[in-house]
Amino acid sequence: MCLAIPGQVIEFVDAEMQLARVDIAGVRRVIHVGLLLPDGLTVGDWVLIHVGFALSKIDDEEAQRTLLFLQQLMGDELVDELQQIAESRVE
Repeated sequence: MCLAIPGQVIEFVDAEMQLARVDIAGVRRVIHVGLLLPDGLTVGDWVLIHVGFALSKIDDEEAQRTLLFLQQLMGDELVDELQQIAESRVE
């Protein structure tokens, strides 16, 4: 099963490498946004992220629905996973 999770762009960190920092339910990570740059991407936009790549831009309503769905589906497992990600040094 493949899972894409919503994240909100909070800053662009490297234009040449097409990297941006996103907030994923309170966890901040740097991801590759090059697939979306031709169509335009700005700070505050929501994106669906899979294995460190932004795959598509989504609106705020869809981001909130998806996060709620994941919380309902995964429950405490999602909380545990986000905590492990927050404690890791992947950047």
